[in-house]
Amino acid sequence: MTGGWQARTPAGPVRGARPANRRALIVRAAAELFYRKGYAAAGMSEVAKAVDIGPSALYRHFRGKQDLLATVVGDALHTVDAALAAASAGDVGARLASVAIEHRGIGVLWRRELRHLSTDNRTELRAITGSIVTRLTALVRARRPELGAAESDLLARSALAVVISVSFHGLSLRGAGLRTELGELVSATIDAPITPSAPTADHSRSAGIRRCSSRRETILIEATKLFAHNGFAGVRMDDIGMAAGISGTSIYNHFPAKTDILMAAIFRGDERLRICLNRAFEQAIDPPDGLRRLLRGYGAFVFENPDLVQLIICESVHLAAPDRERGRTAQHSYLAEWVHLARQVHPTWDPSRARIRIRAAQSIVNELALTPRCRPHPGIESAAVAIGEELLAISDT
Repeated sequence: MTGGWQARTPAGPVRGARPANRRALIVRAAAELFYRKGYAAAGMSEVAKAVDIGPSALYRHFRGKQDLLATVVGDALHTVDAALAAASAGDVGARLASVAIEHRGIGVLWRRELRHLSTDNRTELRAITGSIVTRLTALVRARRPELGAAESDLLARSALAVVISVSFHGLSLRGAGLRTELGELVSATIDAPITPSAPTADHSRSAGIRRCSSRRETILIEATKLFAHNGFAGVRMDDIGMAAGISGTSIYNHFPAKTDILMAAIFRGDERLRICLNRAFEQAIDPPDGLRRLLRGYGAFVFENPDLVQLIICESVHLAAPDRERGRTAQHSYLAEWVHLARQVHPTWDPSRARIRIRAAQSIVNELALTPRCRPHPGIESAAVAIGEELLAISDT
């Protein structure tokens, strides 16, 4: 579900020189650092060092780290908005693919780091994303005039999910292959058959029933919610204790450190995904049926466990290196099973192409499940899975 985007190391200026594009160099260096280390762990001094300037010079361009993050995300979003403003219904896929390659980390930064910005910054950036969705929805309707507003909006958001899927992996194809493949996937998403669906499971949050949980289980449940909504760095042990009805110091009787709680939650999610995968393989009658069951099981898991999914996608950066590597290995093994099955269905797909398509299909499910505006819509889960089936070419297999 997650992966690493290896950004191109920005070329710094010659020592002693003052390049005209210093601001752009700073933004590029900050984007790479925020992506690789996480906003909370990346310091302004590291950004300054990356472009070979002193910290004081950095503050002549930006008021602080929060201002720099807002600029990094805002510049990328404005580029997307401008690309859509110049796009036609016929070339929208190619234009979005080009922007995605140019700003490959924007999906991770948007999904993981937006919570660190001020209310004013978030409001401004959401206005830009609103413009992006509006422009893309209009292009979808121009391309498919038979669709209504709701269906066009859903396909537009799904196409954007495909675009940001490259943020979560470092895969590439020979030459301009990734750009071409991504453009085709965006176009396939926009052209996917979509009809009003019967309501699927109700994914709105409810109080539920009172459970007989151990103290450790209660801590894990409440911490998962807090980490998902506020980010790991933004949650204190006292916050977890208050949510669990105990003192913050009492948590240490069950977990040695906050990172141990995060690790337990992430690996719980990984284990549940593995259970879904095994069930799909056991029940399948042939490879196409198995891939279809795997995607549908994944959709059910994501819509039922959005907080766990948020942690798996965005918060593993905070784990200690050995645990982070262990998680990465588990996720790569999980994805390898998808690839093995997809290549049985499509023998002409090489492993990289299969992975890129699987990531795109998973990204659609993830984004629609994690976007509050989309989750309550009737049939949203089945619609997300159906579009994913198109990208994996199993809808009519």
